Amino acid sequence: MKNSYNVGIIGATGMVGQRFALLLNEHPWFDVTVLAASSRSAGQTYKEALGDRWCMEEPTPAKYLDMVIYDAEKDIEAIASQVDFVFCAVAMKKDEIKALEELYAKHECPVVSNNSAHRFTPDVPMVVPE
Repeated sequence: MKNSYNVGIIGATGMVGQRFALLLNEHPWFDVTVLAASSRSAGQTYKEALGDRWCMEEPTPAKYLDMVIYDAEKDIEAIASQVDFVFCAVAMKKDEIKALEELYAKHECPVVSNNSAHRFTPDVPMVVPE
């Protein structure tokens, strides 16, 4: 087993993505190397993309502020080449989420998702934390 994994956060600018950013900051197993969001945020730094929309009580982790946001849909190949897997926290319609996560899987990039789009997909495992 590896000591740590390079991971990405898809949907990093939304509330759930922000929570992922906090939870993964300084985590001993995961090193966040990619942040991705919608095309509206792509090309901006995390700080620019967030603006005044940081929703957490804790401050934005400094390590993310200057990271440039990837386009979660258009940059899949670039994202997949830099990470061992991604955490997905996008706010989209279920069919859009399903299609997006399947695209990552087709690029051999495992997805840990915070939504229910694949809840009843037979070959997608489900983890129940408690």
